[in-house]
Amino acid sequence: MRAAELIAPHKFRMAEMPIEDPGPGEVQVRIEAVGVCGSDLHAYSEGAVGGTPNAYPMLLGHEPAGTVVKTGAGANALATGDRGALEPALYCYHCEFCLSGHHNVCANIRFLSTPHHPGFFRERVNLPVANFRPIPATMSFEEAALAEPLAIALHSLRLASICRGESVAVIGAGPIGLLTIAALRAAEAGRIWAVEPLAHRRELARQVGAHAAIEPGEAASEILRATGQRGVDCAIDCAAGEETTLQAMHLARNAGRVALTGIHVKPLVLVDASAMRRKELTLFNVRRSNHETDEALTVLEAHGEWFAPILTHTRPIDRIEEAFSIASQYRDGVGKMTIRP
Repeated sequence: MRAAELIAPHKFRMAEMPIEDPGPGEVQVRIEAVGVCGSDLHAYSEGAVGGTPNAYPMLLGHEPAGTVVKTGAGANALATGDRGALEPALYCYHCEFCLSGHHNVCANIRFLSTPHHPGFFRERVNLPVANFRPIPATMSFEEAALAEPLAIALHSLRLASICRGESVAVIGAGPIGLLTIAALRAAEAGRIWAVEPLAHRRELARQVGAHAAIEPGEAASEILRATGQRGVDCAIDCAAGEETTLQAMHLARNAGRVALTGIHVKPLVLVDASAMRRKELTLFNVRRSNHETDEALTVLEAHGEWFAPILTHTRPIDRIEEAFSIASQYRDGVGKMTIRP
């Protein structure tokens, strides 16, 4: 089968890889669509993701959807031709974190698309049946590929205990920020501000549900003015830029919450300890998702029209370098880039 290997920063190569028949309890899936994630772009541009260096050659891609083409022994719940979204995380289910319900920080996790655990920029993959989530016939593979990042957005809202009617500032309107806005809309949050420097992303934010989309330099004055100097109930940093976490702390109200969904390039970031203490802010760190994929698929099925504006670009796998160049440079009005293996 064909696969797109990242062999150096900004450099892919097409390669042939073998694949065995699926084992007991597994299915073999033909990959139909894979979303390009922000962490993929970190690996492509910087040679690392959140302090974890690349190990070349490596297969990225962890937002997949596909079709069952073979079933292993005992995989009776699925059949050839079934369509679904695919979970990229393989948990051990027996460590203290899995047993306490924190599967996303499993001590023995294998997350496909990280060093030594090949991802989904390839034609086929074998997965446990539990990692296949069936989708309705009306849902496209591109929509289904949004399930993994949407699950992260839903997880961030769950961690931060977003309640109906609460005001939220989402910093960064890239794909994960846009999906967070849509998730807030589904949760019936109150006023939603998107804070984003790029004009086309501000427009996408409005289309998916932001009540206002403003430039970073205007955020503090605009949001504090609109809230009577109170600030928002929760600020969600989906950008993880040099000063965005600091900005989130300044936008949150007293006894408010800050959620960090984006992945910072540098391990040390600027924070305002005095503001954190004075406001008694609660800080939530988001680590992927924790069994929110089924909920994500339910939201996608119920509100597909909300997500259509996000899906702006698609490229075949043999044009993956072009796809990553566009996505990493925010060119051509790109929202979500999807690869078709």
